[in-house]
Amino acid sequence: MTLRYQPAWPLGCFVRTIWYYEGYAQPHALERLMPDGMMGIVINLADDETRFYDRDHPVRFERLPGATVMGAQSRFFVIDTAEQRNVLGIQFHPGGAAPFLPMPPDELADQHLSLEEVCGCGLRERLLTTADPRQRCRIVEQALLSMAAGRLTLRPEIAFAAKSLEAGWKVSDVIAQTGFSARHFTEIFRTAVGLNPKTYSKIRRFQSVLRAIQTTPGPDWSDIALSCGYFDQSHFNHDFRAFSGITPSTYLTQKTEHLNHLPLD
Repeated sequence: MTLRYQPAWPLGCFVRTIWYYEGYAQPHALERLMPDGMMGIVINLADDETRFYDRDHPVRFERLPGATVMGAQSRFFVIDTAEQRNVLGIQFHPGGAAPFLPMPPDELADQHLSLEEVCGCGLRERLLTTADPRQRCRIVEQALLSMAAGRLTLRPEIAFAAKSLEAGWKVSDVIAQTGFSARHFTEIFRTAVGLNPKTYSKIRRFQSVLRAIQTTPGPDWSDIALSCGYFDQSHFNHDFRAFSGITPSTYLTQKTEHLNHLPLD
């Protein structure tokens, strides 16, 4: 089964969704997971273990406990599909993870860390006290509110910038609207989101490409590149490979119903 749970206000201003999978199975052992610029928490409810594999040598892996914090990623990473049998995840809005962490999000960029070591909240153990998916989501809500300890404040310029960059605005135009200097805005955005605004903008544009591929039969790469804001085919190909590790044509042949999940060759 699958479940997507939208937290109520005020938590919903910080958490995009709480998602839950049970009985998820794939014929392949490893998956390539694309970056989306967001931070999250992922909890393996079946086993108290999470493995992240080396991009270039997938026989090597890092072993972490079952509950992990995922910093904002700027490249694809590799996960084990066997760990997806029963899993719950939290996806934060851009800048939304900050109230729940003891360190700024930029310190977690491109990292996966043990949730218990970061927060010491015992969340996985609490989730195992019930098998009801919706009750588990409500436990997560209460845990996040406790972790925030009243610090539920989101800088309006971060929310504005993330929304504008998602819509395709140039970084320079976003900065001009905020009234900050380029240097100061870059610093506050990176501290809150985990990525600098230019990298975040590129990743969100890459995500728009994936959505276009998913919904366009027999896509024309030049048309997709132009419609998603790339100035030429070379620029499009370069960014796609940088974020995914593969070409657009390879993605097309391997794509699944899940936008960001591909079987690893």
